[in-house]
Amino acid sequence: MNEIAVAGGGLIGLAVAWRCAQRGLSVTVVDEAPGTGASFAAAGMLAPVTEAAYGEEPLLRLCRASLQRYPGFAAELAQASGVEVGLRTAGTLVVGFDEDDMGALSALHTFQQELGLDAERLTGRESRRREPSLTPRVRGGLHVPGDHSVDPRALHRALLAAAAAAGVRMVRARAEAVRVENGRASGLRLAGGEELDGDVVVLALGAHSASLPGVPPLPVRPVKGQILRLRGAAGLLDGTVRALVRGRQVYLVPYAGDRLVVGATVEDRGFDTTVTAGGVHDLLHDAIDVVPGVSELELVETLARWRPGSPDNAPVLGPSDLPGLVLATGHYRNGVLLAPVTGEAIAELLVAGTLPELAAPFTVDRFRR
Repeated sequence: MNEIAVAGGGLIGLAVAWRCAQRGLSVTVVDEAPGTGASFAAAGMLAPVTEAAYGEEPLLRLCRASLQRYPGFAAELAQASGVEVGLRTAGTLVVGFDEDDMGALSALHTFQQELGLDAERLTGRESRRREPSLTPRVRGGLHVPGDHSVDPRALHRALLAAAAAAGVRMVRARAEAVRVENGRASGLRLAGGEELDGDVVVLALGAHSASLPGVPPLPVRPVKGQILRLRGAAGLLDGTVRALVRGRQVYLVPYAGDRLVVGATVEDRGFDTTVTAGGVHDLLHDAIDVVPGVSELELVETLARWRPGSPDNAPVLGPSDLPGLVLATGHYRNGVLLAPVTGEAIAELLVAGTLPELAAPFTVDRFRR
């Protein structure tokens, strides 16, 4: 096996391509507009502890393992590309406003303690001591020192440059179908009719993965998220703030000096591109409730993109039902976080023939059990 064709030039596709090229494989990535999908909208939270949920313990282990790789991953990328990825290690603060919010935070903290995760329960005053710009109406919070963030757009630029330096070829075209010969994936057919050979095809098209002709049935769907970017936030927040505002979730993630990301809605509306007045209103209303100073910032961008959701909110990794087609999709809310471990796992599969033990629970076979 020498020729690898990767469908998708987002964070996952490029992480896979980079790691494969480092292992001596010949890699071509196909994407008509790399970096304009989910990663373009993502806030860049690296937050396995604050995202921990009952029944998702294997996903938590995968996410924590990827987070542990991030400092080395970011440093290696910076050296290979000359691009700093904006890794921010100030931790995450989760806050609540009313009794229901505090009950939800208590349940989350209990679960975190059961798993031995590092999270500290704070009063409202202690929360404001950590982030003085918080409203005095905050009732309490959880501080998670190990949940960080990164700038996804800078991360994509770094991966694109590092992959190119490692010999990855980028074809800026739309993948129109997986080419199948003798019951096996043999490459990609591109828009316009050109064909690209591949001993193995890696499917990393995010929310579009299931709709590529030639791909066997795959339980990956688009989950819309609307997100805002603001300017003028220098000094407003030290780390990420996540909040429950009367049961509704909002997050505020500082990046790039004076920028702030506010997000994000969760909508099962297919590939709807609409940024709605209601979505923007709710995000701004809740963000200002949490940090009143947000009202003074300049709103510079509103956009909607689609997370690649799966039935259990976990990625789909490894061999597919079509020989020669390898899956690297379905990362839902964790695409940025899981880029390092996904790149390593798929490269290991292609070189050694088996998925690492950490990634083994996430094959498509689990949906048939």
